[in-house]
Amino acid sequence: MSTSPKRSSSFTIRVRPEPAVRRPRQPPRSLPLPRHPLLPNRRRPNQLGNSLRIELASGRKLRDRNKPAYRLAHWPIWIFVFFLAPGPSTFDLFERGFDQRKLIWLGLVILGTGLAALRGRLPGVEPRPYIIRFVEDKPNPLYRRICYTFAWSIVITFAVLNFAGLAVAVATGAWRLKQIYEYGYFPLAILIWALGAMGLLPRVKASTKGEGHERRYFYGAVWASCIAQPVLGIMWKLMPHTRGADAAKLVVFTGLLAFCGILARRGLLPRTRPIVPGELAISD
Repeated sequence: MSTSPKRSSSFTIRVRPEPAVRRPRQPPRSLPLPRHPLLPNRRRPNQLGNSLRIELASGRKLRDRNKPAYRLAHWPIWIFVFFLAPGPSTFDLFERGFDQRKLIWLGLVILGTGLAALRGRLPGVEPRPYIIRFVEDKPNPLYRRICYTFAWSIVITFAVLNFAGLAVAVATGAWRLKQIYEYGYFPLAILIWALGAMGLLPRVKASTKGEGHERRYFYGAVWASCIAQPVLGIMWKLMPHTRGADAAKLVVFTGLLAFCGILARRGLLPRTRPIVPGELAISD
C-alpha cells in the first residue's frame, strides 16, 4: 500500500483595514490672558474705590494699513480744528454767519489740510498707523504735535471762555462774551500753543511712549467739549437771557463737563480706557 504525500494548502487571509475615524476639528485654544494683581478682570480700582476699565494692548485688533474710508473720515476733523483756530472770527461766525472773509479762510484751510492729507501728514490720515507699540520710545512726528496742540487749544479755550461768559452774565446780569473772546482768546490760546511747543501736553510730547494713557485724556476732553458745547448753544437759542436762565445754563454746562470727565476717568467713554502696555496695539 503506497502512501501519497499530503498536500499542504496555505491560505492567505487579508484583513481589510477599518476606515480611519475622523475626529471633529476643534477650534484652536486661545491662551488665557495673563492675570495681573493690579488688573483683575480688566478692571482696576482707583483711589475713589470705583472700578476703572482698562484695555489690554494685546487684545486690540491690529491693522497694517488705514482704509480709505478711515482716512477720509479724519480729514473733516482737522478742517474743523484749524477753521476754528481764530477764535474771535469764529464768534462772529456763530453770531452773524458766513461772510467773504470766512469763506476765504475756510478755502485755505481745506487746501492746506488736503495737501497734508495727501502726504499722510495728518493724524488718522496716514497710509499706515504710526503707533503700534505703546512701550516703544518712538519720536512723535512734528505734524502730530502741531495738530494735537491746535486741537487742545480749541477744546480748552472755547470751554474756558464760554464758562467765563456765563459766570459774568450771572454775576452782573449783562453779557460780555464778545469782549471776553476779543481780549481773552489769543492770550489763552498762545499759552496752550507754548505748552505744546514745549511738549507739555498729552499726545504732544517728544515721545509716544505714554500714548496708552495720554490718548484717554485727549479723548475725554474732546467728548466733554463735543457734548457740553452744543447743549449750551441750544440753550442759548431757546432760553431767555435772564439771570435765572443764565444760571441754569451755567449749571448744565458745568455739570455736563464734570459728568463727561468722570465717565472718561472711569474709561466709560469710547477711547478713554487706559491701554496697558503689552504686545502690539494700534493707536487711533
